[in-house]
Amino acid sequence: MSVSGTDWLRRLMRCFDAMIAIMASVATLLVMSRLEYTDGLDYPLLILAGSLLLPACGEMVGLYQPWRGRSLFTMLGIYALSWLLTIILLSVFLVATQRGIVFSRAWMLISAIAVLLLGCLLRAGLYAYLRVLRARGRNIKRVLVIGKAANIERVRERLDGLPYIGYRLCDVLVDSPDEDISERVRTLAEQSMFRRDYDEIWLTYPLSDGEAVKQIASSLLAVPVNLRYFPDLSDVRLLNHRVAQVADMYSLDLNVSPLNGPVRVVKALEDRILGMALFLFFLPVMLIVAGLVRWQMGAPVLFKQYRHGLDGKRFRIYKFRTMSAGPEAGATRQASAGDSRITPLGAFLRRTSLDELPQLYNVLQGRMSLVGPRPHAMDHNNHYKDVIEAYMQRHRVKPGMTGWAQVNGLRGITDDVALMRRRVEYDLYYIDNWSPGLDFKILLMTVPRGFVNRQP
Repeated sequence: MSVSGTDWLRRLMRCFDAMIAIMASVATLLVMSRLEYTDGLDYPLLILAGSLLLPACGEMVGLYQPWRGRSLFTMLGIYALSWLLTIILLSVFLVATQRGIVFSRAWMLISAIAVLLLGCLLRAGLYAYLRVLRARGRNIKRVLVIGKAANIERVRERLDGLPYIGYRLCDVLVDSPDEDISERVRTLAEQSMFRRDYDEIWLTYPLSDGEAVKQIASSLLAVPVNLRYFPDLSDVRLLNHRVAQVADMYSLDLNVSPLNGPVRVVKALEDRILGMALFLFFLPVMLIVAGLVRWQMGAPVLFKQYRHGLDGKRFRIYKFRTMSAGPEAGATRQASAGDSRITPLGAFLRRTSLDELPQLYNVLQGRMSLVGPRPHAMDHNNHYKDVIEAYMQRHRVKPGMTGWAQVNGLRGITDDVALMRRRVEYDLYYIDNWSPGLDFKILLMTVPRGFVNRQP
């Protein structure tokens, strides 16, 4: 797709989001027809302002960049962030102008939620439709790949396995010792300045061939298409990788958490707002459980233990006590099937994960997140840090009450190195691909998969 085509699509998507906001808000207004003060221009002007502000906020947070081949949940998370910024800015405006009293609080709440849900639903539908279209060979970007034979083959296998992302390898230029790749690239550039049968050029070389990449990229500057470099990083254990500018120099970040800067603020707001809502929702349940624990097992009601949190710093985690008071205190030996330390009430709390509810207080303290890698016992960390590569990279973010590994069945006993290694891989995937949408997906998956625990 040409640059003008990309700009046209971005304008279309901005109009798409504005129309969603208008339709959802007007429909809510029509349903709530008994509202007062709806005869003037106040409501239409607020709807218009919100519908124009939503795509403007989306532009600020990168909502309208190309999403081909990228995660649906990341896109929905960015859309939710745009929606949240729009709500905040509108609220600040209404408070500053003292116009908030004119509008129905119920209408503002319901219409805002309707915009979010309708926007997510239609975007997900469009995303799914495009995947089907591309899998059938439509809306395809043709790719010319230049690089070493092994790297090109890796790219080919990846594209063949993901037909729905919409990229097709149409030609290759293999860098071999028998031919001068620089001359071949210069010839290609001269022939492709105004006419070409590909849409993008991908370079795939090991990091050690940086000088060759630089020369090839320089020769291809005259070709007006996207030029991408896919370095071979298969032998490097990465947490996150991206290009950043530091002190007027460009760096390829190999081990940087994506949850930094403004993104960390978004994550903190998510934890505080949803955490408080869940704390209040489960408060009656927690009071009942606390009473039952005190009645059946006596004091203390809570089990407290130090765990490693963000950046490996210690914090004290809270759970409802599920074991007899003596053996559990100070011990980190994991529970096993038929463990005599677990009381009947404790077994029920563990099966239903109700023993984890006091960790909502850890979330409100800012020491845990609702979603993140589960915190392991400290002596388990001391053991596995020397056994599993990049194990401690789990601590680049706050530990969570639930996580990507847990909703995929990797929970419970951690004495199997192979299972622990898989759990770490899932945790690092979450860190590397974090988005508000992924958090929302994990929270939804926790309802059917996370509460019922078959492990002791």
